[in-house]
Amino acid sequence: MFDRDRWQEIMHVLRKNKMRTFLTAFGVFWGIFMLVVMLGAGKGLYNGVFYGMGDFALNSLFIWTEPTSIPYKGFPRGRHWNFTNEDSKALIDNIREIEALAPRISVYQGQVEISRDKRTDFFRIVGDTPEYFKIDPVRIHKGRFINRKDLAEKRKVIIIGKKASDVLFEPDENPIGEFLKIQGVYFEVVGVFSSKRAPNRGGDYQNEMIFMPFTTLQKTFNYGNVVGYYSVLAKRGVPVSKVEEKMKRFLARRHKVSPDDEMAFGSANVEENVKNLSNLFIGIALLSWFVGTLTLVAGVIGISNIMLVIVKERTKEIGIQRAIGATPMKIISQIILESVFLTTIAGYIGLLLATGIVEVVGFFLRQAQVESFFFRNPEVDLKVASLALLILILSGAMAGLIPARRAVKIKPIDALRSEI
Repeated sequence: MFDRDRWQEIMHVLRKNKMRTFLTAFGVFWGIFMLVVMLGAGKGLYNGVFYGMGDFALNSLFIWTEPTSIPYKGFPRGRHWNFTNEDSKALIDNIREIEALAPRISVYQGQVEISRDKRTDFFRIVGDTPEYFKIDPVRIHKGRFINRKDLAEKRKVIIIGKKASDVLFEPDENPIGEFLKIQGVYFEVVGVFSSKRAPNRGGDYQNEMIFMPFTTLQKTFNYGNVVGYYSVLAKRGVPVSKVEEKMKRFLARRHKVSPDDEMAFGSANVEENVKNLSNLFIGIALLSWFVGTLTLVAGVIGISNIMLVIVKERTKEIGIQRAIGATPMKIISQIILESVFLTTIAGYIGLLLATGIVEVVGFFLRQAQVESFFFRNPEVDLKVASLALLILILSGAMAGLIPARRAVKIKPIDALRSEI
């Protein structure tokens, strides 16, 4: 039930010394303000780093060959070697932890001249299999992906990126079924795609690519049975590092590479990189909570000290209340309520102001269309805000507990004799 007299007394006590009340409340305000701002900034860092990865599979890896660094079984140091088509089948047959294996090859010359009628430009060409799109999906706008029949029959078909479509075709033209000239050979366009990644996260780069069946590219550009590198998707629940280790050991045996030659392979473990980044952001969040909580504790200690001063100032008043029948619980609840009220108001203002600043910064970044690798869309999670509010209430109760216990220990007769 709402007790009007009690709340009037609380407001009277807080207004009695406005400067003291303000300075006391500021400690709590600053603690919650710093906590929320740091957590919001940490979320902005997280969004900036992980933004624009599209649907890229995180349990994946890339592996390629490098010159050997250790002589082994009659082969000299510095030997150049390559994966082959035979390796692809052997890997699938022998390493059960592999969910999808995508052999890939890029044209070594980099960008290749591609023409249609009088239009000519240079684009990157990659030989792919359908499995690759399980690892790094793209968005098909027209037509289809590469399929198994394209690979088996070494069909002269291609899937072109949005950039190639814009350059080589009119906006109202349908590229599907049209032919493009590559290295003097005509290839039929069977699909148009765009990247799911952000422009500054490889999206622009991928939109300039042209996908060709892996076997077709090997034949067209005279690569024989050479595989440029493997993109690998691990089965769910299987650590990518385990797949990587087994692949390296297996391929080293097949190609007579020393098992101790760590320089003979190049690799990129996506899962491990993401895990390291995630651990970094967990550390940032924990640091934010640590600093914010310590600042908040300092504010709560300040409130507790001030409440002790207030209790001392009101010794006679408390004695009168006890003398006319006020119970110890009523005195305790009064002191704690004053502490909780002051803490909650100060903290709530800090919470609102911090949230507002984080949202305003995010709004201006979006309006200015600022694209950053490291900071994007700072935000305050609703669960975090709710937890912060709960911490405020508990902190206020703790701040008033010691002064309240001291207040009830005052004997009415001693309080009435007090000169304070």
